[in-house]
Amino acid sequence: MKSKQLEGVSVRSAGLYATDGVLISNHSRYLLEKHGMPVTPTSRRFKDRDLAWADLILTMTVAHRDMLRIAVPNESNKILTLKEYVGAAEYDVQDPYGGNPEVYQQTFEELSDQIDVLARKLMGEQK
Repeated sequence: MKSKQLEGVSVRSAGLYATDGVLISNHSRYLLEKHGMPVTPTSRRFKDRDLAWADLILTMTVAHRDMLRIAVPNESNKILTLKEYVGAAEYDVQDPYGGNPEVYQQTFEELSDQIDVLARKLMGEQK
């Protein structure tokens, strides 16, 4: 999403199970660099300040969405899956962690498609 550089849109990435400072996978780095996208070289764990900072929190899976909604029920209206927010029929994005390069490629393509829809939706909402 950062590569879209949408006016008025700030983006952070964090994981519920991530450990701060762990290097991203070689497969992820390769795909991001191949497509000229910015690379965040290390992981970052989701923190309370992320919740306070964000107007919208998009998760990759229903399980992650539900975990956050249970943890902070007063903020549940701003927590959705990416695919749910853009109107896709299925809400989970495949997690490539530990997979082969083809699995990472499939997830990259899936996310690219969904992020294109997200960018169009966000730009439409800003008008």
